[in-house]
Amino acid sequence: MGARKLLLVDDEADVRYSFRRLFEGPDLEVWEAASGEEALRLIPKVQPDLVVMDIRMAGLSGLETLRRIRQTDPRLLVILMTAYGTTQTAIEAMKLGAYDYLLKPFDVAKLRAAIEQGLKAARDMRQTVAIRPEGSTDEDTLGLVGRSEPMQQVFKLIGQLAGSDATVLITGESGTGKELVARAIYQHSRRADQPFLAVNCAAIPEGLLESELFGHERGAFTGATQQRIGKFEQCHRGTLFLDEIGDMSLATQAKILRVLQTGRFERVGGNQTLQVDVRILAATNRPLEEMVAARQFREDLFYRLNVVRIHLPPLRERKEDIPLLVEYFLRRIAREQNQAPKSMTAAALEALQGYHWPGNVRELENVLRRASVMAKGEAILPGDLPPEVTGSGGAVRPAAGAEARPAGGSTGAAAAVGAEQGTGGSEEEEVVRLAQRLFQWARRHPDRKVLPAVERELVVQALKETRDNQMRAARLLGITRATLRKRIEKFGIRRELRVE
Repeated sequence: MGARKLLLVDDEADVRYSFRRLFEGPDLEVWEAASGEEALRLIPKVQPDLVVMDIRMAGLSGLETLRRIRQTDPRLLVILMTAYGTTQTAIEAMKLGAYDYLLKPFDVAKLRAAIEQGLKAARDMRQTVAIRPEGSTDEDTLGLVGRSEPMQQVFKLIGQLAGSDATVLITGESGTGKELVARAIYQHSRRADQPFLAVNCAAIPEGLLESELFGHERGAFTGATQQRIGKFEQCHRGTLFLDEIGDMSLATQAKILRVLQTGRFERVGGNQTLQVDVRILAATNRPLEEMVAARQFREDLFYRLNVVRIHLPPLRERKEDIPLLVEYFLRRIAREQNQAPKSMTAAALEALQGYHWPGNVRELENVLRRASVMAKGEAILPGDLPPEVTGSGGAVRPAAGAEARPAGGSTGAAAAVGAEQGTGGSEEEEVVRLAQRLFQWARRHPDRKVLPAVERELVVQALKETRDNQMRAARLLGITRATLRKRIEKFGIRRELRVE
């Protein structure tokens, strides 16, 4: 590998001389240009790895020169510098795609660090691009991406359902793409030319959800100043997607069950029975079987919904799909921004594949949107990713060989935690050991979820420890009293707790 090349563009001879003395050596060639025009002539000949350029120069300004460089070679990194720094200038420089922005007079140590980082980024960008999205694919239409075995099974089930009106229950953690599956089922069904409506049962207050689904008559309740048509009527002969159905109250569940059985319902405050033909697709990230056992979800409704089940695997269990998902999202982001798609270096891709993705595909999309904004060049580098993804933010990653799979059930989880008490070692080491024991327990009980189980047990034990004093229990857990009450209600703890 030859010496790296730095092009300095400044109309002050003293600055160019100082740069040459500071940086030129066996591993770095320093080239000089006294104007923007000269720099544009030199760049094709020299092919520098990095350009360091003053903003205020006679002739072409640094900003205009940067604009022209970006048009001809968007991968060439440029650091701008000026003695007249303003907020507007800094913003404009970064908008045009500058890699960095430095103020004169320089702190030599900071200047060296900025140039070294720029040269390293340039090397990574030119030599280790792992993903360069081009064109578009059929996957871009539906947004369902994956060639892993679990996703292939999902695609097969969607195809098998194409000629059927069967009710489908879609399960999986938050962010795995359950609504995308529902839309794919709809688009391949016999009802594709009829309405498709989605209702998030967790996002609508319980008092309004019934009206949202079934509609209401004028005067049915305070504020009902006119008749409202609900989603079931709007969706006649179409498909209704009930997302987060596990958050629906038992009273509303009973009315949903009646519609599934007979196709009939009444608007809130009305006496007229209406008949509809609606296909139901439902989704949840909650364990409905456990909720049925705890009498938090109607058993008869569960069996009505669970005619065909499609389970979406978490992203950590299909990491071979991450490169495909990255390509898809980079194409999508580029279309939205009316820009050419960013590429991604191998090191950045490796960081994405090493992360455990608690937020699944939705989190991956958000990370790529952030990286696309933060990237100062044509390629996304590891430094453009959030610190929790690259491991530079102090976040604890799952231990090697330990699957970060949420599992559940409180008694076994409590036993797993309790088995590690009093083992000694540092605070961090003890936490890691506890996590490893929990993951071992989760692998023995794949039908259970670790996080809900541990959360529930912590609440129960805190209440026992404080003899049911909610204020002290909340303080012990490091949460607010209102949050504690929500957890008590969420897990149905009040009905079971017996404080000795």
